[in-house]
Amino acid sequence: MTRTSSDLKLKKIHEDIIKMGSIVEKQIFLSIEALKSKDVDLANETIKKDDLVDNLQKQIEEDCIKFIAAEQPLAVDLRDIFTAAKIVTDLERMADHAVDICKIVKRTKDQKHVKELKDIGEIAAKVQNMIKLSIDAYIALDEKKALSICKMDDEIDALYKKVFEELLGIMSNQSEHIGQSAQLLFVCKYLERIADHVTNVCEWTIYLKTGKYVDLNE
Repeated sequence: MTRTSSDLKLKKIHEDIIKMGSIVEKQIFLSIEALKSKDVDLANETIKKDDLVDNLQKQIEEDCIKFIAAEQPLAVDLRDIFTAAKIVTDLERMADHAVDICKIVKRTKDQKHVKELKDIGEIAAKVQNMIKLSIDAYIALDEKKALSICKMDDEIDALYKKVFEELLGIMSNQSEHIGQSAQLLFVCKYLERIADHVTNVCEWTIYLKTGKYVDLNE
């Protein structure tokens, strides 16, 4: 095995993961934009673009398999490949939740919003930033950065609790808005789950750097 061949193939996998992470960020942004504006066309377009994420996942996984078969990798390379395969799985699941949000847009398109969606947009923006930072930490093998990103999940949890309580209040006092309020609770839950997947990415980054698995989703 030549390091040049191995390094080039690993570089290509890393570049594709960066690309996949960027697409997932945009998918989340577009899903929330569609929710805010009740834009069904945008929701449908965002759902269609999920194929880009699925195809990249398949491509990266295939490249990982080919790398193992062709390169007789060193132990450190095997850990890199294993980590890459885990991370793309988490990214794909994040994109799935963006699709879930778009489906809610379609279900609630004819209903006036029961509340301003500023705080939900704030949660989404924080989640998008976490995704970008987690991919940066993975590429840089920055263990400290990965740990600091996980702490950002506390901000997501605090905002989620605030919106959750507000929506429960609406459901209790305005029975006619129970349906939409429940749908918005699902949106918040999907965003929270995306943040959990970001934490997984950070865990895999730490594993790649140290060889030790840590559980940060507590």
